Amino acid sequence: MPGTVIVGTQWGDEGKGRFTDYLARESDLVVRYQGGHNAGHTIVVGGEVFALQLVPSGVLYPQVTPVIGNGVVVDPAVLIAELDMLEAKGVDTSRVRLSGNAHLIMPYHVELDRLTERYLGRNKLGTTKRGIGPAYADKALRVGLRVQDLLDEKIFRAKLELVLRERNGVLAKVYNRLPMDAAGICERYLAMAPRLEPLIDDTVHLVHRALAHGRRVLFEGAQATFLDLDHGTYPFVTSSNPVAGGVCTGAGVGPRAIDRVIGVTKAYTTRVGAGPFPTELPEGDPVGDELVARGQEFGTNTGRRRRPGWLDAVMLRHAVALNTCTELAITKLDVLAPFPEVRICVAYDGPDGTRYEHVPYHQSVLHKVQPVYETLPGWQCDLTEVRHLDDLPAAARRYLERIEELAEVPVTFVSVGPARDQTVVLPTAA
Repeated sequence: MPGTVIVGTQWGDEGKGRFTDYLARESDLVVRYQGGHNAGHTIVVGGEVFALQLVPSGVLYPQVTPVIGNGVVVDPAVLIAELDMLEAKGVDTSRVRLSGNAHLIMPYHVELDRLTERYLGRNKLGTTKRGIGPAYADKALRVGLRVQDLLDEKIFRAKLELVLRERNGVLAKVYNRLPMDAAGICERYLAMAPRLEPLIDDTVHLVHRALAHGRRVLFEGAQATFLDLDHGTYPFVTSSNPVAGGVCTGAGVGPRAIDRVIGVTKAYTTRVGAGPFPTELPEGDPVGDELVARGQEFGTNTGRRRRPGWLDAVMLRHAVALNTCTELAITKLDVLAPFPEVRICVAYDGPDGTRYEHVPYHQSVLHKVQPVYETLPGWQCDLTEVRHLDDLPAAARRYLERIEELAEVPVTFVSVGPARDQTVVLPTAA
């Protein structure tokens, strides 16, 4: 089966969209399998920046069918705005296919997300307040509205009125907010149905048919391994499963449909929002500030400053195992250029003196571990014009080799800048 998964191995923002775009040129379908518009993919083509939120990265290639799978939660207004933005830039969006089984983000989801974060105070999770979590919660509670419901006004109204009975009670009695008007929501959402109807499809059948005919299918997620609802640093996680296994439920394919899993890893580590971060550099640390400045470490959608730190090989090894990565793609190697030395975390020292070479399962331990670093020489030269492995400085090549040794999988791609052509393909690449 010619299925390839691209998955983030850290806390997101590794540059998955950039590599999805790079590999999409040889793909027939690019399928988004989870998440919502709480994560963005930034792609630079010919100096023009495309900040995508819901539409799969492959939309920029005319031969690709971009698919939004059933595991995604969709704010229809955001999707339409993104489609309009792409059309205004000359991109044909008529090829986009939207699963009728994807769940809708409703106005009460956004309101509840904001109110919950506010009431948590110091214990807030750091969500983007865009309704993602509450939408997934309603999906699990079996009271969610789906994209296909937009096509039947009677069903849409009946489902909305049912769920609003409970949601308006919570808004009024718990949060002292005015109830939401079902008629107004219906009018707004059903007005968007004609724009989306031509795109709505049975995406599971579409993907199965493509795989059966040997077409190349690329699966992309939002967020990353350590934001996974089950395997991430809970509760500071997202509300779905970004790990490679999430493809099975989020796109409707079995494990045997996948023959390649590319783990995308930034040459250092960043995190947005709250939660443990063993290799985080202290606030005000000059190395951390340099990483943020050189790496433009601000959220694509939110603009939030990312927390910087050195590469964590303990987490990387765990991510490789969780996703059964066949290879790694290293991004932003160029950002490390100025440093006379670079560091990799190879183990943790626990609060009781235990040394961990794996991620401890207990959150109280993970919050208190101290990183054990290995220091390598830096290369202190610009990499942005490098296009071949032999042109990389010896110190940069050694850094990549050490990552391979620690992760126990080959590095097949390296990015040395944001543009498509700023990619080094290693001889081990398939």
